[in-house]
Amino acid sequence: MILVTGATGQFGSKAIDHLLKKGVRPSEISALVRNAANADNLKNRGIEVKAGDYTDYDSLVKAFQGVDKLLLVSSNDRQAVENRTAQHINIIKAAKEANVKYIVYTSFVRKTNFEDSSIAAFQNSHAQTEAYLISSGVDYTILQNGIYLEMIPIFAGEKVAETGVILFPAGEGKASYVLREELAEAAAHILTTQGHERQIYSLTNSASVSFSEIAKAIGYQLGKDISYESLDVDIFESKMKQFGVPDLYIGMFTMWALAQAQGTMDVLNNTLEGFLGRKPTTMSQFIAQVY
Repeated sequence: MILVTGATGQFGSKAIDHLLKKGVRPSEISALVRNAANADNLKNRGIEVKAGDYTDYDSLVKAFQGVDKLLLVSSNDRQAVENRTAQHINIIKAAKEANVKYIVYTSFVRKTNFEDSSIAAFQNSHAQTEAYLISSGVDYTILQNGIYLEMIPIFAGEKVAETGVILFPAGEGKASYVLREELAEAAAHILTTQGHERQIYSLTNSASVSFSEIAKAIGYQLGKDISYESLDVDIFESKMKQFGVPDLYIGMFTMWALAQAQGTMDVLNNTLEGFLGRKPTTMSQFIAQVY
């Protein structure tokens, strides 16, 4: 029995799709959701739906009964970052109590000097979770996933075709963007093949890209010039306020832009290609699909 947490979310739902494509029977998959009423699609496919919350330990122990393998999709809690660590530890403890034998954890790409990054708190949450999982005594695989390609249109702005400009304070820093669905496919591969216990995999693309390259690719697809301006952070944040962007999102945009400027996510690795059996989707291919 394989249980997928966050099963109605974008990563968890795609992981389930790929488990089914790989021949896992619906009766061998269970799905952890906060609200079972939102999981009719899963129930209709013959997948057992279990209600549980990352913050409710007893609900997790109950949900994990009879589970052999657990795909722990990291929390998307938008409150304090340390909440995520506590939630992840809750899940690992509950899994161990329920005698789950194997946990696959979706972490985030990391360099050795991550403590100096603008996303240090976010990455530290994953580092702490990894350390706890490694010391738990449960067999594990840690997936240090790259940043999603799906973030590019969000960073570029929904009106980029109208304005002809991307405003983002990422300098000429590069990041190795990867398609979320292909990361979910890799997770399904690991859950259905042997030899991954006690491994840490860096799942990134085989090339990193800058926002100058992203602007050029969008412009090519739209048939018009798209420029990229890396503004000073103060000016960028002021402009975002003028555009009516909420402070929460301004902070998020700035954090990720600076992380790219710092090269925090500029990590190249061919492991994902090996798991997929093909080249991962490139930035240009993704841009062609989206624009």
